[in-house]
Amino acid sequence: MLVVNRFRAAGAPAGERLREDLEAAHGLLAACRGYVGGHVGRNLDEPDLWVLSTLWESVGAYRRALSSYDVKAGAVPILSHALDEPSAYELVEPDAVLNVPRPRVT
Repeated sequence: MLVVNRFRAAGAPAGERLREDLEAAHGLLAACRGYVGGHVGRNLDEPDLWVLSTLWESVGAYRRALSSYDVKAGAVPILSHALDEPSAYELVEPDAVLNVPRPRVT
């Protein structure tokens, strides 16, 4: 499962602060079980646009990571500032059966 969270910083000082916060959040997420990989990045054309992308073994692993105390305390405050858009993606592999859209019951 791929998670893509995008953020917008307002100016250079805010961008440096955002970079530090995203790197710290990434470190906390990387320490969680089920984490496969990830990156912090900045858009080439719009330098105030940043991304935190992470790869997980499963959606459950990602959800468990978000519910851990360290992530709630140290990463969720910055993650809550992500742009309001869908962030969870399934990886498309050759011949893979893709998720079937259907109503989810919670």
